[in-house]
Amino acid sequence: MMMSLSKYEFKRKLEELKKYRGRGTELISLYIPPDRAIADVSNHLRSEYSQASNIKSKSTRTNVQSAIESILQRLKHYRKPPERGMVIFSGTVDLGGDKLKLITEVLEPPEPVPLYKYHCDNTFYLEPLEDMLVEKETYGLIVIDRREATIGTLRGKRIEPLKHLTSMVPGKHRKGGQSSVRFQRLRLIAINEFYTKVGEAATETLLPIGKDLVGILIGGPSPTKEEFYEGEYLHHELQKRVIGLFDVSYTDESGLHELVENAEEALQELDIVREKKLVNRFMKELVKDGLATYGENEVRKALKMGAVDVLLLSEDLRLFRVEFRCPMCGDTRKITYREGENVTPPKCERDNVAMEKVNEEDVVRELTELADQTGTRVEFVSTESEEGGQLFNAFGGIAAILRFRVRE
Repeated sequence: MMMSLSKYEFKRKLEELKKYRGRGTELISLYIPPDRAIADVSNHLRSEYSQASNIKSKSTRTNVQSAIESILQRLKHYRKPPERGMVIFSGTVDLGGDKLKLITEVLEPPEPVPLYKYHCDNTFYLEPLEDMLVEKETYGLIVIDRREATIGTLRGKRIEPLKHLTSMVPGKHRKGGQSSVRFQRLRLIAINEFYTKVGEAATETLLPIGKDLVGILIGGPSPTKEEFYEGEYLHHELQKRVIGLFDVSYTDESGLHELVENAEEALQELDIVREKKLVNRFMKELVKDGLATYGENEVRKALKMGAVDVLLLSEDLRLFRVEFRCPMCGDTRKITYREGENVTPPKCERDNVAMEKVNEEDVVRELTELADQTGTRVEFVSTESEEGGQLFNAFGGIAAILRFRVRE
């Protein structure tokens, strides 16, 4: 599945937590699996609170105990963990400029919490949650002719070459001094040895992927790919996962990309193919000056008019929309900024005084809520594919395929 809004927000929350630092080992990460009794967790925390009294540094001791107290308060609202468990992060974080703040965040992850863990450090322990964002379903890719072969994987939208092999198979024309029969026999032996070598390399690179390997695609010219597959040079566990043979012109790294393109029908539900089709559909409409638009303001306008059929948002989009209000006349102004940018409050044109910040919203959430109100389909597009990168870099990561044209 392509990324949902909930998964996008989960990813954003992890990015936020990753930035926090404590001045000592005082940031607590508490992983609670769904089958763990809340009473047992509370008892463990009270024990940790007691042990924290032995910490030499007064500030660290105080901050650790404050974090534990905050977690215990949150746990009072739960009779048992949520269906997939929960993770609580609490601690006094350094905001810079001698500013400190006690934060406590409760996350219900998209997958079951795999372990019970109490962790105290100067950063939050996020690895098990970050693993949940990693695309696990993997396709093996093999492109082969009698000269060379390349083995790779397709995970999510990322094509990764793993191994390239070259053969010692002689050309079709024999050298002088060799009989035709002998030459053909030596050539067949060399072909068989090369296919065997490719099969062994596939075993080394693809078999360890285990249950996450959901299928294998084989590409190459005829009859090479058929000879390789029908000769059962692959390990039997890999052989039974082959889902198709496809014609490709190249058998180097570029052949892996060609294989994925040519296997489009077999991979109809795979994200990389869906992304490619969506972005290409958007581009086609844009080139025709038809049913497409892009850019934050243009897309927002189209959404409010109910004109958007599909909203395309880059997964890497990090935009915020801040609303300012004049303390004297009440006029408001909204400014969009990228994460990390400093925003200077604008001056009111009427009263010439600095406006005050009254609200801030994630642009992705705002646009998604507008889409929900008009029955617009929302698709998050990664930057790992060529088309996804183009959407982000050339069109700012915000685009729309329209139901009808929007007049200026």
